[in-house]
Amino acid sequence: MLASMERPDESGSEDAHVLPILPLRNSVLFPSSVVPVNVGRPRSVRLIEQACGGAGQPEIGVVAQRDADIEDPTFTDLHEVGTVARVLKVIRLGSGGYSVVLQGVCRMRITGPLGRQPALRAQVERYREPATSDEELDALGAHLRRLAGQLAAVLPDLPREAVRTLGSVRQPAALADVVASNLPVTNEVKQRMLETLDARTRIRAVIDLVRRQQEVHRVKQEISSMVQGEMSRSEREHMLRQQLRQIRRELGEQDEDEDDLEALRERVMLAELPEEVERAARRQLGRMRSMNPAGAEYQVTRTYVEWLADLPWSKTTPDRLDVAQARRVLDEDHYGLDKPKRRIVEHVAVRRLAPHNRAPILCFIGPPGVGKTSLAKSIARAAGRKLVRVSLGGVADEAEIRGHRRTYVGALPGRLITGLKKAGSRNPVIVLDEIDKLGADERGDPASALLEALDPEQNHAFVDHYIDLPFDLSQAMFIATGNRTDTIPPALLDRMEVIEVPGYTAHEKRSIARSFLAPRQLSEHGLTVDRLDLPDEAIALIIDEYTHEPGVRRLDQQLAALCRAVAVRLAKGEDVQVHADERFIAEVLGAPERSRPRRERIGRPGVAMGVAWTPAGGELFFVEATRMRGSGKIHLTGNVGDIMQESAAAAFTYTRAHASRFGLPDDFLEKLDVHLHLPRGSVPKDGPAAGITLYSALVSMLTRRRVRTDVATSGEMTLRGHVLRVEGIKEKCLGALQAGVRTVVLPARNAPDLDEVPEAVRAQLTIRLVSHVDEVLPLVFEPDPVRAEQPAV
Repeated sequence: MLASMERPDESGSEDAHVLPILPLRNSVLFPSSVVPVNVGRPRSVRLIEQACGGAGQPEIGVVAQRDADIEDPTFTDLHEVGTVARVLKVIRLGSGGYSVVLQGVCRMRITGPLGRQPALRAQVERYREPATSDEELDALGAHLRRLAGQLAAVLPDLPREAVRTLGSVRQPAALADVVASNLPVTNEVKQRMLETLDARTRIRAVIDLVRRQQEVHRVKQEISSMVQGEMSRSEREHMLRQQLRQIRRELGEQDEDEDDLEALRERVMLAELPEEVERAARRQLGRMRSMNPAGAEYQVTRTYVEWLADLPWSKTTPDRLDVAQARRVLDEDHYGLDKPKRRIVEHVAVRRLAPHNRAPILCFIGPPGVGKTSLAKSIARAAGRKLVRVSLGGVADEAEIRGHRRTYVGALPGRLITGLKKAGSRNPVIVLDEIDKLGADERGDPASALLEALDPEQNHAFVDHYIDLPFDLSQAMFIATGNRTDTIPPALLDRMEVIEVPGYTAHEKRSIARSFLAPRQLSEHGLTVDRLDLPDEAIALIIDEYTHEPGVRRLDQQLAALCRAVAVRLAKGEDVQVHADERFIAEVLGAPERSRPRRERIGRPGVAMGVAWTPAGGELFFVEATRMRGSGKIHLTGNVGDIMQESAAAAFTYTRAHASRFGLPDDFLEKLDVHLHLPRGSVPKDGPAAGITLYSALVSMLTRRRVRTDVATSGEMTLRGHVLRVEGIKEKCLGALQAGVRTVVLPARNAPDLDEVPEAVRAQLTIRLVSHVDEVLPLVFEPDPVRAEQPAV
């Protein structure tokens, strides 16, 4: 409060000096106070080394920061009013910093900054307390001295040195400073006291603060007395039992079973259980006293009480709510996956603004090996939470989720409660792995049992059959993983926020291999890049011809095989420096496992090229059409599914209906059969996106016009000739570019999806958008003098 810096008439004198300025982060130094300060910031370290280079006890200016989070403050980040301090002692720390003991001398105000190198320096005005006194000031000082004498009772943590200092200070104004420095109030309040120059005003403010502390202490004592009264009965019982144990020990009648029961009772008392749970535990302990310790029921009850004592009913781990740190952790562990990362960063941001906001229930859906489970682990690390992994693949017993009732032999809690006990926290990240592979049989339906756990309206009181008491799961963050959604029950799927985790493109796989996989494999096998050089061409060859997967597991295995081959040679004493080329890769990995289809010269009409989505990325495919004598039938081969057969039928019907536009008689198919074939018959093919490719092959075969070799198509067609939207645009564009295609024909309704295609890929492709099949033919056919008429639909 700068208004209070106006000096009262004849209240003191000021003189100008130049002093080095030491910023304080979380404290305020008062005159007459002695405090230790740890100095570790580079600029502050230089200040101490420069100021204390000579003999004596140098003086420096000490000023509190406005914002403690600022690492390297400027003068605008500091308060104007501070304290001239004398450096009493300096101790060098092992970390490179110093521990400095400072004694406040007098107040000061920064009047003119002079620079920041090598440390902050400024022109300051000193303010010294006046030596005069009067009756009012003496009376206020005496009243404050009486209150100060009671501070030791009000503040039990007050150091003894502070108590001695309070008794030795004589001047009322100095006493107010010492009292204010030892009160547990915020730095803002202390700074306000420091900026208050008038002694009477300052003493009255400090008296008010001391009275408030006394009132707070009185309320705490009342609450403590109430709690003590409620606990006195249990504590008295505990004390009597301890005395009884000691008496039995002295008489030689010590019972090991009694010791065991007493130890269990102590565990329950120290576990900070909710009231309902503690009553249940005490009830079971009372039953155990009348049981035979060798009996089976005693052991069952003992195990149950141990579970109650060990569960984290009230234990949580603090959330890490730094958005930048969360994004940095996710980026360190995973390449790409922008949508899942963005959703997690959004959750961290919301929790920062609304700490009591419920955690989301996410479901990562994607092909195997793309990093769904490892992404969940990274989320736990980014949020600062424990991780609980619950594998649900093949689980068909409801008791695996809800637990067994205690009446059964060998009963135990379900996997959720078991995981929480291992984590030791009730707000972990719980990964429900392979949720799409849950089973169901006569023992119950685990998916139905999960409904309560995943319902935000119910999971605050989840009841496990074994525990048989409500447990709060609302603070846990659930992340489910799976490969597909059609096998997840609709009611369960509705409770989760589904996030697609797509397979990696070839470009992304190369980046992952270059930045993550290859360095890790080299390190794990004790190799360096001097021993095994893996250029981009080698990685691309392995991806194209030795792996066929949406993730990178197989790629990681193949890179490990190359490293092992080099390690074997080194172990034999050979001086190996391998540059991985096609020959070395074939020598270690054998013949290529597959060959990705690439652009090729189409030598005759009736062959069209399309681009399809696969879990491993976009790939080219070819449609071959031929005709023969027959009766107007169409044959479709190549291991195609029902949807593709329907697409072929639609293309065939549209071609017949508009035969005249291509110069064909209406009955041209009465004596012909048409055969459409998709090569690589061992690979299943299905989906509607081949419609315009099938149509192009049919028209090419009938009109004997060749299809261009640098154009690939993808789009679903209707009987009216409209081209409908398809999926996987990003993967298809990347696959076409990798195969050497430079022009891609796509549905106009997919225009918004082009934003997901990397800018570098779009720059190398010519993307043509069409809304009707008749717009396709001029784009895919080689130049020909024959003119096609426009359809009248």
